[in-house]
Amino acid sequence: QVQLVESGGGLVQAGGSLRLSCTASKSIHSINYMAWYRQAPGKQRELVATITPLGSTNYADPVKGRFTISRDSAKNTVYLQMNSLKPEDTAVYQCWAFGVPPTSLNYRGQGTQVTVSS
Repeated sequence: QVQLVESGGGLVQAGGSLRLSCTASKSIHSINYMAWYRQAPGKQRELVATITPLGSTNYADPVKGRFTISRDSAKNTVYLQMNSLKPEDTAVYQCWAFGVPPTSLNYRGQGTQVTVSS
């Protein structure tokens, strides 16, 4: 089992930046991979970015070139640096951990609100 706590959300103007953090209650070294998802009001949840233990990353097309996912295993933390924010990035951003040992279950945090004003 693992608890995930997100932070760093808030209100920002279009073109601005935010950095989200997701801190896990245990080591993330052996977790299969971690991800950020987001869900805007009235829309389905969508994948934003993923990162593996070796640092391989993957991004959704709408955020490529603007968002960067990274990890600091020593701090059990995954980050999402968001630059050039747009109003359509407004959503609740949620951290997920996939394949958490020893059960290989998946876990998610409660989420953090990001609001981008035009």
